Amino acid sequence: MNVIQLQNLSKIYTHYTHGVDRLIEVLTHRPRHQAFTALHPFNLTISHGQVVGIIGNNGAGKSTLLKIIAGTLQSTTGQCVVTGRIAALLELGGGFHPDMTGRENVYLNATMMGLSLEQIEKIYDEIVAFAGIDSFLDQPIKTYSSGMFMRLAFAVATCVEPDILIVDEALSVGDGAFARKSFNRIMQFKQAGKTILFCSHALYQVEAICDRVIWLDEGHIKMDGPPSSVVNAYTDAIALACANSSASPTPVSRQEDEEAPPTEILARLAPPVGTAHIISVSVSVDGIAGHTLDIFSRHSELCITVAFSSDPSLPTPTLGLLITKVNGQVITSAGTQHDGLPIQRDSHGHAKVRVTFPQLALLKGEYWIDVYLLCENVIHVYDQTRMVALLKVRQQGLEQGVVSLSRQWAQI
Repeated sequence: MNVIQLQNLSKIYTHYTHGVDRLIEVLTHRPRHQAFTALHPFNLTISHGQVVGIIGNNGAGKSTLLKIIAGTLQSTTGQCVVTGRIAALLELGGGFHPDMTGRENVYLNATMMGLSLEQIEKIYDEIVAFAGIDSFLDQPIKTYSSGMFMRLAFAVATCVEPDILIVDEALSVGDGAFARKSFNRIMQFKQAGKTILFCSHALYQVEAICDRVIWLDEGHIKMDGPPSSVVNAYTDAIALACANSSASPTPVSRQEDEEAPPTEILARLAPPVGTAHIISVSVSVDGIAGHTLDIFSRHSELCITVAFSSDPSLPTPTLGLLITKVNGQVITSAGTQHDGLPIQRDSHGHAKVRVTFPQLALLKGEYWIDVYLLCENVIHVYDQTRMVALLKVRQQGLEQGVVSLSRQWAQI
C-alpha cells in the first residue's frame, strides 16, 4: 500500500526586490519577480513500511520536498497525498512557539498531530522521560539550547506513534547519549513497520538504516534505488566534482594524547553516561609513528592503534576505519564487527585495538586515514577522528590505479 503519492509535483519560489513589486505585478500582469525552481515536476510513490533516505547537495531540494510531504509547505503544481498520521522533525524549533513553555508546546504539537487532550495526557510522562529535560518544561522555549529543542521535538514526534516519521538532519544536534537513544527509537520504528523518511549528509547512516535511497540534484530525482547503488553513485559524483575543481580538503588533524597535557587526558578517560569516545590514535609504518608517513607499496607494514573509553553499561562499541584519497574518494574500509573481532573492555570501559596491514597494496599516491567509534549495531557514530595520518605511497614499476591485486600469470 502506498502511503505517500506525489503526482506532477513541483515547487517554485518567487522573490520580489521591493514589496510594491508584487502589487505592480498584479495590476500590470507583467512579471516583477525572480523565480527559483526548487523542485522540477516529478512523480513519486512511497510504500508502507519503507525506510527511505533522501540525499543530495545543499540546495538540491531535499528540505523543500520533505516540507511538502509534511504539509508545512504548499507545492506550486501537482498533488501530494499522504495516508496516515505524520510527524516531522524538519528544522530546529519548527512548530514550537518561543514564548510558550515546553509543557505548553508539547500539548500544542501533539494537538496539531491529531491527538485529543486525553491521548496527550496518557503519553505526556513518556515524552518527558524520553526528552530528559523535565526541570526545564515550565520555562519558555526561547530559553532552550539547540540540544534541548531537538530533545523535546524528537520526543513529541516519536511518542505520538506516527505512521510516517520524517527526520531532516535533526539528529546532528544534541549530545551523544541522546543521539544514540534517538537512533534506537528510529530502529524500533523500522522494526515495527513504520514508514520513515531520513534525510542526512551522513551517508554511512543512510546506507545502514534505509532500504531505499533517493538522490536529488538541482530539483530533479537523479537516482532512486537500493542504498548501496545510489550512495556509491552519489559519492562517485562528489569525488569527480572535487577532482574537476582540483580542490584538496584542508587537513583536520587531532592531536595524539602523547602530546596533550596529562590533566586533559585524565578528564577524557571517563565519558558521560551513555557515550563513548576515542582517546588516542597512533599510526605507524614499519614501526615508525607519525602524522605524515612514507610507504613503499607492497613492502611496508601499516599499523593503526586506537584506544577508546566508553560507558561500561553500554554494549561494547565497534571500531571502523576508512582509507581515502585526498579528494575524499573511499578506497577501502575495515571494521571490528565485519572482521569478527570481539573487543574486550576493562571494568572502566577502556579498550585498545590494533589493526595491521602487512605489505600494504596501495599504489602510488596520497591517502588519508579516518577512524570511527560506533555502536554495537555499527549505525550510530559515537566519535570520529578524520585525517589522522597522511600516507604518501611510492612504488617500483609502472602499475596504474590505486591498489595492486594479487594475481598469477601462466602461459597456456
